[in-house]
Amino acid sequence: MRLFALMSLALVVALPVCAQTPPATRKPAQPDPVAQAWAAVPPGDRKSIQSDLIWTGDYNGLVNGELGARAIASVKAFQKAQGARETGLLNAQQRAALAAAAKARQEAAGWTIVDDPASATRLGVPARLAPQTTPAKTGSRFTSAAGDVVIETFRISEPGATLQSVLEQLKKEPGRRTDYEVLRGDFLVMSGLQGARKFYVRAQAGMPSGSAEVRGVTIVYEQAMSRVMDPITVAMSSAFAAFPAGVVAAAPVRRKVEYATGIVVGASGHVLTDRQATDGCQVITVEGLGPAERVADDKDTELALLRVFGAGDLSPLVLATETPSGADVTLVGVPDPQQQDGGGAVVAARPRIVITAAAAVLEPAPGPGFSGAAVIDGRGRLAGMAQLKIPIVAGPGPTAPQAVVVPAASIRDFLDRHRVGWSAATASGIEAAKLSVARVICVRK
Repeated sequence: MRLFALMSLALVVALPVCAQTPPATRKPAQPDPVAQAWAAVPPGDRKSIQSDLIWTGDYNGLVNGELGARAIASVKAFQKAQGARETGLLNAQQRAALAAAAKARQEAAGWTIVDDPASATRLGVPARLAPQTTPAKTGSRFTSAAGDVVIETFRISEPGATLQSVLEQLKKEPGRRTDYEVLRGDFLVMSGLQGARKFYVRAQAGMPSGSAEVRGVTIVYEQAMSRVMDPITVAMSSAFAAFPAGVVAAAPVRRKVEYATGIVVGASGHVLTDRQATDGCQVITVEGLGPAERVADDKDTELALLRVFGAGDLSPLVLATETPSGADVTLVGVPDPQQQDGGGAVVAARPRIVITAAAAVLEPAPGPGFSGAAVIDGRGRLAGMAQLKIPIVAGPGPTAPQAVVVPAASIRDFLDRHRVGWSAATASGIEAAKLSVARVICVRK
């Protein structure tokens, strides 16, 4: 008890002292001398150092002139490789060594900045590693002689194309496994494995001439080339300019004679087909029926309506009310003459329909001439129209087109808007479908 009383007295005596003791003040954070030293370096020099560190394989980031912790760690990594003290600051001798190492690797790769009119982009290309240049679907393709490096630019200006829709298409590329993806603001980055190869995609959205457009570059290479290509890929990403000033876009190249398939709408001579296949035509002919005129089109659905005057005895199919899925469909169309030794036979194929977030897709995609072909459901009705779309990703060798299905509901809406009703039809089945399609021939100047 006496001990408790003494302790209580001690506390009472100590309280005033505690109350009068001022709170401890926090010392201000000391500025980082390394960061301060880098802040004094001109921004252009800082960007040059970041770029050189990319080429030596020490830095994997943006070339923005901001020498933060990540970039300083890269400087230390370079110093360690040189056997120098890891200070995070480059002296004159180290800076010269960094520039020389980067230049040697750029020269070995044949690094050059290229303006690509096909995609209206500007990009860095390792010309010695990928010396062969050929046209791609919507851009240009740069490849090595062995095909182990493929670089392809692309440009998408289809109605409704967004970075999100492009990302979803990129993720569905056969054999592709995504390890990293970022979609932020107006750009996206995506990388991973495509089969046994590495791939990297960078794309950006913009509004050239007031129209939404997505432009990008895809890089695909063998994993055995990772040591060489990994830093080059980072350099290409930093150098890529999707909407640069001064690059004039090339006009899209169209075949002078293009073949598609048309679907009979009614006895009055109306034929439905693909809008892209009939763009810019000086003469349009529906084989077996005669000359045709394009009387309506729609950019959202990419449908076009032709009129063959004087045509008679045309027999349309029954129009379905829903889009089928799975394998229970038949595609009826007229292949390109080159696919059948100059012939014009109507052919039936059995693809399957895969429903994706963006569209119903036919797999495998049919060959040239089938754009505009009839998609027949299991009951023999017209369930939609096939359209061959230009692919947007690079890969080894020629890239096959993708085939999407314009559903019957969209066809009916399109015709209703243009006051062309679907004729009352009773015909159905594959043989009837073969009688309801015809080859469409477009001749351009």
